[in-house]
Amino acid sequence: MKSTLSYELVEMPLNAPFETSFGRQFNRCALVFRLEAGGITAYSESVTDTDPFYSYENNFTALEIISKYLSPHITKLPEPAEFMKQVSYVKGHNMAKAAMEMLLWDYHSRKKNMPLNQYLGKSKGKAEVGISLGMDPIQEIISRISDALDMGYKRIKVKIKKGKELGILAPIRDHYPDISLTADANCDYSINDVDLLKKIDRFNLQYLEQPLGHDDLIYHSKLAKLMATPICLDESITDVEKARKAFEIEAGEVINIKPGRVGGLTNSIAISEVVRENGGHCWVGGMLETGIGRAFNVAMAAHTNVDYAGDTSPNSKYFKKDIVTKPFTMQDGFINVNGGSGTGVDVDADSLSGYRISRGIIKEWD
Repeated sequence: MKSTLSYELVEMPLNAPFETSFGRQFNRCALVFRLEAGGITAYSESVTDTDPFYSYENNFTALEIISKYLSPHITKLPEPAEFMKQVSYVKGHNMAKAAMEMLLWDYHSRKKNMPLNQYLGKSKGKAEVGISLGMDPIQEIISRISDALDMGYKRIKVKIKKGKELGILAPIRDHYPDISLTADANCDYSINDVDLLKKIDRFNLQYLEQPLGHDDLIYHSKLAKLMATPICLDESITDVEKARKAFEIEAGEVINIKPGRVGGLTNSIAISEVVRENGGHCWVGGMLETGIGRAFNVAMAAHTNVDYAGDTSPNSKYFKKDIVTKPFTMQDGFINVNGGSGTGVDVDADSLSGYRISRGIIKEWD
C-alpha cells in the first residue's frame, strides 16, 4: 500500500469581512494537507494565506518549501519533535514547518488512538475562549461585543491602528466599563508614538498586543517600561529563544502563542514553559483557520500552561459551512476538546470539494 502526502487549496468566504491594520479580508485561502500511511489518514493546515502581510510566508512559499525540503522527512513518519530537529537546517519558514509538524501530531495520536490534547499532555480538557473583532464602524463593533457577551465569550479583543485607537476604545469602555478588553495593533506603531500609546492606559486593557515592529523586542522593552498597560507579543515571538529573550529584557508580560507562527505544537509547548518559568501569561491565537487548523489551536489552548482566554472561537464565527463534520461549539465561554483519536475532527468531503481551487500529490512512497 502506497503512502501519500497531498494538498488541497480551498477558498472559503468569511461570514463577515475581517479588517486589521494590514487591510480587509473577505476570504480564507487555506492550504490543507492530507497524510495517508498505514491505514491512517491525518490532516493539517498551513496558516499562510495569499499575501505575505502578516509574515513573509504565503501559500506559494509554503507549498514550495514543503514540496522541496520538508516532505522528504515525512516519509519515515518521525515523531513531531524529531521532525523539527531534522528540518532545522531550513532557516525560518515556520508556517510551512508547522503544517507538517502538526500533520505528524495528528498522525501519531491517531495511530495511538489517543485524543491530540492527551497526547500533548497536561491538558485541562477544555479551552477558555475569547473573541477577536475587526475594525468595523464603532456602532457595529459595540453591537458585536453585546452579542459576544451574550454568547459567553470570556474576553473581547478589538483591532486598532494608528489614529483610530481612541475612537474605537473610548466608546467601548463607555458602554462596557468592566469587561475583559484587549487591543491588537498588528505592528502599526513605532517607538516615536509613545505619547499616543500612553493614552491607551486609561482604558484599563488586560494587555496591548504587538504595538511595534513585527520583529522587534528592544523597543517593546522600552515601551513596556513607559506604559501601565501590559504588552503582549505576537509577531515578535517566532521561536523559543525569542520568548526567552523577551522575558530577559522585559519586552512584555504576555505572549500570544500561535502554533502556526512558531513552527508547531512542539515549540508552542516549549514557549508556554518559558512563560510559566518567568511568571508571565500566555494564550493561543488564531489565523482564521478552518476547522482543521482550529483543532490544533484548541488542543494547545487546553494546555495547563495557558492561563488567558484565546482566539479559539467556534468555527461558526468565521464560516457559514466549514470543511469538518464536527465543528467546535462553545458553552459558557469554553470549548471542550473533541474526543476520538487525533484532532477529533473529520473532513467533510463535499464541502472540501465545493471550496477547492486546486489539489495535488506532493509525495508518494512505499
